[in-house]
Amino acid sequence: MKRLIPYIGLFLYFSSNAQYYFYNDKYYYEDVVFEIGLTGGFMNSLTDLGGKKGIGKGFIKDYRWKTARPSYGFYAAANYRDILTGRLEGTFGEIVGYDSILKNVAASTFGRYERNLSFRSQISEIQLALELHPLFFKNYDIDEEPPRLSPYGVVGAGYFSFNPEANLNGQWYYLAPLRLEGQGMAEYPDRKPYKLKQLNLLGGIGLRYEINSFMMVRLEFLHRKLFTDYLDDVSTDYINPALFGNYLSPSQAAIATQLYFRRNQINPADAQPLPGDQRGDPKDMDCYFTVHAKVGFIIGRKRR
Repeated sequence: MKRLIPYIGLFLYFSSNAQYYFYNDKYYYEDVVFEIGLTGGFMNSLTDLGGKKGIGKGFIKDYRWKTARPSYGFYAAANYRDILTGRLEGTFGEIVGYDSILKNVAASTFGRYERNLSFRSQISEIQLALELHPLFFKNYDIDEEPPRLSPYGVVGAGYFSFNPEANLNGQWYYLAPLRLEGQGMAEYPDRKPYKLKQLNLLGGIGLRYEINSFMMVRLEFLHRKLFTDYLDDVSTDYINPALFGNYLSPSQAAIATQLYFRRNQINPADAQPLPGDQRGDPKDMDCYFTVHAKVGFIIGRKRR
């Protein structure tokens, strides 16, 4: 092993200093270059609330662009020969959902409009992701210009925080502590309090354009698969509101009683729901996505 150490050192030295083509007449293209950048665009979600007409559809068919909100972030990346880019990224934004968006198609929504629930939540996320650029699987010769525009795929994982809120008489209230669907109550042992910080999986597609030796721009769609149905605090069915008084303070119980059921704000004649009446749909997890433009600055190219 001791005999191999000098050879390993030489291999690493030459590998780290090797160029596989000249970037242009002024700069070498290193095997690995680094990039830092900013990202911005919008964030949207798909939850039990809002959506389009009917009983609700899957994935992008139920998205409403009206609920998109601004988001932003920053990233640092390492790029290997333009083929593979690994990046660490922080993303921040807001998601919203409200049944009142269904007003014009209320007759087709099977009571979703009349349910009259709504939420907003701040999202903070840190992610590790890989970009794969198939056009660079080919080795380009010195006299052959590689493509400046490159489509790519993205996969990765993230760690995000959320905290749904609802508005009541002009005041915003965090919903998780109110246990509106019986989370953490002995009467509902299968409904555990949901964690406000969780893992996600992400995947998407993008286009990268190399402006010059030191600047990249991207346009990217990135979807998050979640492991919670409580992004909007709505998932299963109504509970007996008398239970709020057993687990919450009197002031919290009063707020919870008004927020767990809001049909009577549209039609005061609507009767209170029975325990077990449908409030949400637990079969599908919630999700959110971003559409972002990215501007990156290259570090690591050397002069010839």
